[in-house]
Amino acid sequence: MSNTSNTSKTQRSQKSQTSQKSQTSQKDQTAQDADEPEEGRESSGSSRHEEVESRPTPMQVLRHARTQLAELTGMAPESVSSFEQTEDGWTLEVEVLEVARVPDTMSLLASYQVELDPDGELTGYRRVRRYERGRADPRRSGGR
Repeated sequence: MSNTSNTSKTQRSQKSQTSQKSQTSQKDQTAQDADEPEEGRESSGSSRHEEVESRPTPMQVLRHARTQLAELTGMAPESVSSFEQTEDGWTLEVEVLEVARVPDTMSLLASYQVELDPDGELTGYRRVRRYERGRADPRRSGGR
């Protein structure tokens, strides 16, 4: 029995010493943090990392742009025919169904140029052309 009680006392003593070392190192780290200016701690890259994470992905921008255009025009976007990042944000060309007709090849579609800020918020749009679904656009068929 005395071996068991000695072993228990030794284990408690070791735990106590480990706990004291841990508390001492935490105090040392806290003191170092207090000496270090706040700006130095923030510039370690975490704020830049958060800034990059907060930027929307191209797919998020595209989906949000279609939703915003639909809300503003009341028309359903069918596809996005061009999408590019610019110095001021994003530019898209969105194909929208303006007038549904039977047969479907006679429906009227329109292309809208949509401007977005870097966060993907719509800043402006305008219709750049209107055409029947079943007709080729001679202006664009030869390539740019």
